[in-house]
Amino acid sequence: MNVEKGLINAIVYTEIHDAIGPNPIYWAPSDLPENIRMLVGIKTVTILTGDQGITPESLLIIPFPSLRLKGLIRYIEREDETRRGGYARSAITFLFKEEEDIIFYKYMVYLKAPFNETARKIKELENQQADSESIFEEIKLLGDSVSKLLEDYRSKEIAPHSSEEFPEHRDKKIDIIKFKFKLVVVGDPGVGKTSTILRFSDNAFLRTYIPTMGVNITEKSFRVKEDVLEVILWDLAGQSKFQTMRRHFYQGSEAIILIFDLTNPISFKSIKKWYDDVIKNMDKQPKMIGYIFGNKSDLMDQRKVQESEGLALAKELNLEYIETSALTGSNIEYAFYKIAEAVIETHLEKYKGNKN
Repeated sequence: MNVEKGLINAIVYTEIHDAIGPNPIYWAPSDLPENIRMLVGIKTVTILTGDQGITPESLLIIPFPSLRLKGLIRYIEREDETRRGGYARSAITFLFKEEEDIIFYKYMVYLKAPFNETARKIKELENQQADSESIFEEIKLLGDSVSKLLEDYRSKEIAPHSSEEFPEHRDKKIDIIKFKFKLVVVGDPGVGKTSTILRFSDNAFLRTYIPTMGVNITEKSFRVKEDVLEVILWDLAGQSKFQTMRRHFYQGSEAIILIFDLTNPISFKSIKKWYDDVIKNMDKQPKMIGYIFGNKSDLMDQRKVQESEGLALAKELNLEYIETSALTGSNIEYAFYKIAEAVIETHLEKYKGNKN
């Protein structure tokens, strides 16, 4: 596999050793610089030590800003009485360009299976005390299969889609973008922020929660009546450790979406906190444009927050309320369309006011 020519720039397999720390024992390409190998290893260990040593069970994406790359990581943990704590740990890291991250985020659910199967085989080989080459061969095979999957998904993204109301990027050369605005999306972790954005921007549902590292930015062009707009969506991570950074990301926003999970009353109670956080740090505006999304409306049998509660809170905050489903797409495009209409109206009012 020629990793440098595909979506995957490099692969590093790191053994997390009790005594010597991170120890990269396999990498591709073979001439991958040592400083990159060690940076991957150090960050791999840092994630574990930063979260009470708990080994993540799902795929993770983390940034490597100094390299202008991101890493897709799958940790492997197996029982080993000779190791401290009774467990041996290692990690497979795929490095890729920052600008390609939407493919990895969007199709994460389809990458889980090959990574899980490779992790299972590596555990078996380690337990059998197989030679290192057998393990490295499994990682090479994983790289080949994931590369093929990603290329297929990228080809799908490039293929033209027909939609008059939501034109793709190819239409930008034809239709003049008349309005451009920034919209921030906030809410507790796991309520479906990223899934909602992907459903709107790419009409795809992300079935597993991907922990965002501070902020993800997505652009989407679409038509409202006779005008073409471009919205820049800022998906802000809900973890408290990103609180300081969030304050800077709010600036310049013209609209907001606050999302909670209809099956999680705690996330609903957090909406007021999120609203206050945004207002406190936003540029002064006569009125906040935006919606409260009650997400996961497809799980009606698990509902814990009633529609009347959502409507009452929206009235209190002078926002709109709507119940959505990132799984089915229910009400998502409609809500974004209504937000865009309100932004256009605000722009036109400002223009008339300045003219007078």
